[in-house]
Formats: sequence, structure tokens, C-alpha cells
Amino acid sequence: MSSVTQLGYLGIGVSDLVAWERFATQTLGLQNNGHDADGTLFLKMDEYHHRFALHTNGSDDVMYVGWEVANEQALQALSARLQAAGVKVTPGSAELAGARRVVELITFNDPNGIATEIFYGPLVNFDAPFASPRAISGFETGTQGLGHIVLGVDDLDDSLHFYRDVLGMRISDFIQLSGVAGGRRMAFFHCNPRHHSLAFMAMPKTSKRLRHFMLQVRALDDVGVTYFLCQDQGVPVVRGMGRHTNDHMVSFYMQSPSGFEVEYGWGARVVDDSTWQVQQHTRGSIWGHRPPSAQPAPQPAVARV
Repeated sequence: MSSVTQLGYLGIGVSDLVAWERFATQTLGLQNNGHDADGTLFLKMDEYHHRFALHTNGSDDVMYVGWEVANEQALQALSARLQAAGVKVTPGSAELAGARRVVELITFNDPNGIATEIFYGPLVNFDAPFASPRAISGFETGTQGLGHIVLGVDDLDDSLHFYRDVLGMRISDFIQLSGVAGGRRMAFFHCNPRHHSLAFMAMPKTSKRLRHFMLQVRALDDVGVTYFLCQDQGVPVVRGMGRHTNDHMVSFYMQSPSGFEVEYGWGARVVDDSTWQVQQHTRGSIWGHRPPSAQPAPQPAVARV
């Protein structure tokens, strides 16, 4: 069965493009790859022309999610499966394909009304390698895509059916967050060796959709340096260093200029579909990931005599 192969790009609506450009380049280490004619800011993190497109529309939320497939045949197969499932699919115009820097794409809404695109043929610039404005080792992308996103959805079961049975993604595991009001359940999906490219939980419909996106760097030192850089730059750290139960990522969470979080991590385990078995967890972290307000108070120094 044809399926999406990676999280290719993310379109985000923002209120403050200047603040975002500063945050993306000076804190996250992404590369400014120029503006489109309409003012869209492209952010580069590997050989792809861009992985993020920032649009000044004031929503401070996800505008669209771009999933990649291998070729035209896979795009056509997924288009047919979407239509058979009752999803209205629109072929992307030549103008839209040009704006996204891809050969061809289709557009539709997922069960939560999130604008979704499937494409093939991204513009790849091996002649202009990624050059971070910061001294970092680079990002884990390639066949694993840009990273992962966590979304708030209307109905977990509807979304589970859609992403598994229609888009062909595979379940990695579940986390039952018993300590969260209502005991929310999270579902995690992979479409390549990355432990998860997508996760979601049912959220109130008034909530914004994008909870966080994750960037994975190639060296643990990059995570530590960025953690302290946030403190130096006044970027709010909303959850401190920790290791997750499911993907074993060592990471921390910072607040973006749009209010949602960005996870910055290293060392996640990967999935081998020939041996992987779906798991469940009751905690999000093995250790750490505490919000600053939950840090224990320092103990008074003990006088030595």
C-alpha cells in the first residue's frame, strides 16, 4: 500500500515575522533561505530548498502540513485512496507547486480541518549546502524528514483511522497521560525509521492545532549549548532537559514567538518495522522535562566547621 514517506515541510502562520526570523536563525540554527514575492520566509535545515515556510497571517498556528511521497505513481495512488474514503482532493496548481518548490502536489483537509498537502519532487540544492548561522553539527533529516509535529485533534479515533488506514502511516505507540486533566491519550505514528513524525491528542476545539514541532540535532552538545543560549537570549524554556519514555529523545522545550513550543533534541531511537511492536506508556518522560515552576528550590548551604 502506498504511503507518505516523510514529513516534508511545514507552513506556519505568524504574527511577528521579524521575531521569528531572529528566533529561527539565532536560537534554532536554521538558515534563512530568502523571501517569496508575497513575503513568505523560507527556512532551510538541509539540502531541501526549505523545510519551513513562515506566512504573516497572524494565526500563530499551523497553516498546512506537507507530506512527501516517492513519485507520481504514489501520489496518484494516495489521491485515489483519499477520494475513495470520501475526502475532497484538489490537484495543486502549477502556481502552488512553484510556491512550494515541488514538482506536483495535491491538497485536502484532514478530519480536523487541517490543510494538508502531499507532494513529490522537492527542490533539492546540493550545490548550495545547508549553512547554519550557528556553530552546530546539523540536523537529522534525510529520509527521516524535518522532524515531528504534535497536533491537537477533534477526535483521536477519527484521526487514528485517517492517518493509519488512508495515509498509510504506522502506529509506534500510545501514551496515556494519567496526570493530565481528563487522562488524555496520545497516539504516535511513523512513516520511516524516525520513531514518530506525527503525534496527536484530542483537545478542545477552541485550542490551536500545533502543540509543538521537534528538531533533532546530531550532537548532544548542541542541545546543551542551545539550552543555555535560550537563557542568554531570554527565550522562555517551558520544559527543562529530560529523556522521553517512547523515543528516548534527550531534549528540552522552548517557547516560540507564536506561543507554541519547539522541542530541541538528540539521540532518538529508530523504528525497524520488521521487528517493532506497538507499545504503551503512562508517562511522557523517563526523567526530567519539568517546567521551571516545578524545579525544586535550592537547599541552603551547610556551614562547614
